[in-house]
Amino acid sequence: MAVFENKEDAASFVQGKVKGLIAEEVLGGQAAHEDDPARFREDLARFEQRFGLPAREKLVTHYSCCCWKGRVPRQGSLYLSTNHVAFYSFLLGKEVKLLVPWAEVTRLERVSVGLLTDVIRVHTRRKQRDFSMFLNVDEVMRVMCQLADIALCRLLDSGGLTLDQTLLESTSITKRVLEEQALRQYVLSLFGLPRAERLQEVMSCSVWTPHARCHTPGTLYTTDGYLCFSSREEGQCTLIIPLAEILSMEKPESTSALPHPVIISVRCKRAFQLIELLRRDELVESVRHRLRELHWKQNLIRGHDQRKKSSISTTPYYTFCYDTVQSDEEDSSSVISDKALRHTVHTESTFHPGQSDAPNKTCNTEQVRERLWEDHFTEFGRGVHMFRTDKIRKLVALGIPESLRGELWLNFSDACSSLAAHPSYYTDLLEKCRGETSIATEEIERDLHRSLPEHPAFQNETGISALRRVLTAYAFRNPAIGYCQSMNILASVMLLYTKEEEAFWLLVTVCERMLPDYFNRRVIGAQVDQSVFEELIRERLPELSERVPDLSPLASASLTWFLTLFLSVLPFRSALCVLDCFFYHGIRAVFQIALAVLDANSAELSSCSDDGHALMILTSFLEQVRHEDESEVSPEDAGAALHLSITTLITEAYEKFGGVTVKQVEMLRCRHRVHVLQAHEDTTKDNALRLVTPDVSLSPEDLSELYDLFKTEHLISLYWSEGSSSSSPPLPPAAAGGSDRYVLDRAQFKSVYELLTPWSCGPHTDTVAQRAFTLLDQHRDGLVSFPQLAQMMDVLFCAELSEKIRLLYRLHVPAALSEDAEDLSPLKSPVLSSTRPLYVNLPNGERKSYEEQLQQMLQDLKRGKEKNEKPLPHMNQRQFIQFCKTLYSMFQGEPGEAELFQAIGMVASLVLQIGEAHQSGPSRSEEHWAASFEQILASLLTEQVLVNFLERPVELSARMSAAKPRQYQERAGLLMISS
Repeated sequence: MAVFENKEDAASFVQGKVKGLIAEEVLGGQAAHEDDPARFREDLARFEQRFGLPAREKLVTHYSCCCWKGRVPRQGSLYLSTNHVAFYSFLLGKEVKLLVPWAEVTRLERVSVGLLTDVIRVHTRRKQRDFSMFLNVDEVMRVMCQLADIALCRLLDSGGLTLDQTLLESTSITKRVLEEQALRQYVLSLFGLPRAERLQEVMSCSVWTPHARCHTPGTLYTTDGYLCFSSREEGQCTLIIPLAEILSMEKPESTSALPHPVIISVRCKRAFQLIELLRRDELVESVRHRLRELHWKQNLIRGHDQRKKSSISTTPYYTFCYDTVQSDEEDSSSVISDKALRHTVHTESTFHPGQSDAPNKTCNTEQVRERLWEDHFTEFGRGVHMFRTDKIRKLVALGIPESLRGELWLNFSDACSSLAAHPSYYTDLLEKCRGETSIATEEIERDLHRSLPEHPAFQNETGISALRRVLTAYAFRNPAIGYCQSMNILASVMLLYTKEEEAFWLLVTVCERMLPDYFNRRVIGAQVDQSVFEELIRERLPELSERVPDLSPLASASLTWFLTLFLSVLPFRSALCVLDCFFYHGIRAVFQIALAVLDANSAELSSCSDDGHALMILTSFLEQVRHEDESEVSPEDAGAALHLSITTLITEAYEKFGGVTVKQVEMLRCRHRVHVLQAHEDTTKDNALRLVTPDVSLSPEDLSELYDLFKTEHLISLYWSEGSSSSSPPLPPAAAGGSDRYVLDRAQFKSVYELLTPWSCGPHTDTVAQRAFTLLDQHRDGLVSFPQLAQMMDVLFCAELSEKIRLLYRLHVPAALSEDAEDLSPLKSPVLSSTRPLYVNLPNGERKSYEEQLQQMLQDLKRGKEKNEKPLPHMNQRQFIQFCKTLYSMFQGEPGEAELFQAIGMVASLVLQIGEAHQSGPSRSEEHWAASFEQILASLLTEQVLVNFLERPVELSARMSAAKPRQYQERAGLLMISS
């Protein structure tokens, strides 16, 4: 410090050093979790220097690539961050910068352009950009899809989309985290595990498979509650072992024949042998630790249940008496079943709506199937942890026997583990929701009698009551979903083959594990799968896609197939076979069967004249798909019936479309979710504009641009706020999907107002913006909606002069200006006088007093005043001084500034005299001074120079065009300073 000659230089040196240390700390903190911290630190420094974004804009990864403009490539750097895709190039002295928020990306795809076969095309609503690279194309595409998907799920109101908690905090996202998240999502989908499961260990190993008499190589995945194995070829051999079923894990001595073995013993007196576990000690210790925690929790639950049972009477409230006669006085909603509903009717085993029975053939077929399954259980095991191989797939395709269907559904979906882990959850839930009413319960009541109405089990109060309880309990468990149509159909079928409590947990498993995001407010998951299905049609049925260029009607026709799992379109017994496949394979089976349906009708669909004809072809086809053991067809239709058997259809689906894997489906879902969410954004915008348009005079183009500017301002704070959500409080669900979906808080509104307002007041603009926000914040919740902003901008840019002055007046009286509000503007108050000569020069050379002209103005205003216009409060002297101060600040720097100042001085002097004239008695004071809006308006109209200034046309479109680049730069700069 001694080398500096003055304090200013020393202070500057210290500030520079401290800023450098802070920057180094930020760079080091973000780089610490990367594989190559030194290189990442350099990339991060360049990214921050080139784009000037706040430190919370987390750079994820960086690639060298070319950005194409037509046929001209520009070599540069591609930066992928949590909120943006950015490109920078500097060649031959020309600098190119592209910064595209993920929130504006509508589609990502790989295309072929000329000689280039691997170009990543990024679509926005206005343009598209092509990026090519020699290496890592698959990796870049995967990371871009993940980041776009995460950003849209985090930023947009998606109606309750499931998003991993580790991804909600954008600053924690790294390339390694994205890789782990992609693997975790694949594992959860492959094995049908709960969405909350966290992936713990992944290691190669081999499992002894008794049916094959050998060790099958593959990969072992462990999560919080499961130990899962998958062979190298997906689906060849799968094993799922819930930790709750494990009794012990042992480490036998390692030999050359059995290197690094582990023996896992489960409750059903079976054991599984794993070998070639290189990190055996780490695995065993980790699983044992989780087992101890699990057993401790189970003991707590058992103790709680014991105390609960001892505290109630010996006769429980919920009795299992479905097979007894119920009295009229007994509340049917208080009885739960310990049997499947099919046991309460005598015709279910051969039930098939609209067809006669074939009891002998059905009985023989059922016995054969049962014997095949019993043999399979002997060889492959029984329960959740049975070996799942190609043989079991063939048995499922033939149809599960009626007597085993409920058990196998529970085992395949692992709903039985949830049931075992929560022994009294369902009864407790029924007790809590008893007597509760909501929109969901009303919708449930409407749909109860539409659920399998032809089935005998739902033609009496017994079945209806059971279905009501299951649906109501789930709506109470998961209010974010509540109740959605098609849940009643799924639940009613589940009740036929499982006990009531088991049916509840099956419904939980389907809605929350197997079909995530299907049953939310906007069925996002189902729409994503329709988009995935459309791409699979192009890939797997190229001839059909060539003949039918627009596949969206076919994909849309399949929406019901996915939502109801074919239950609403296939004959009942055939639909049960599809449900068997779904519980075993998951959503992949539905994709494969849907493709097989289109393939079987490819020729007819190719020659369709319209979408209605195509839908009729598919409906007719599905209605004829019969079960193998049904013989109710005429001899001339025997060939067609054989071709249309459900077993044949499922077998062809597996053979032709078995290449549709879980990994492919998950990758496509990630990419297509971006497009579906953006389509919802477009719909939301259209709805918002349609609601606002009748109330404003802005052009549709200007209104659309204003909405985009408003939305961008809302999202900017989401990008770089301290938490994962905006600083604005969340909207209630009712408003989230309407015109108030995006809102601005005070700071965000000030930013937009200052960018757009034609009333630029210099340093005083901030004060005017504060008052404008207070005026628009009618609900006093600290938020302004888009319709409110649009109406204000409509007044500022399109309204008549009187309406503009009315708005200006309202900004200076309560509620916009409170009595105790301090004016922080640095401007001095204008010098006002009430003793100036008050006269006006008329065009004919005469002089007329202001008082005479003012009286004429007031009479004109009174005649033109609308009856329904709400009267404004009078303005006191303090408020009027603030009003004049705002006008003074608007004129500074304007041409004819002196003339404008003189005009406002004349108006102010006139209004002051008018206010004083209203005071009565000798005690004249500022407190009794008052002036009305009409008087101030009339006074302003006497000065033509003021009228010309306030009526000066200003183009909103020009303001918005200039505002777009400034909006990002200024808000980013402010957020960098505040952080």
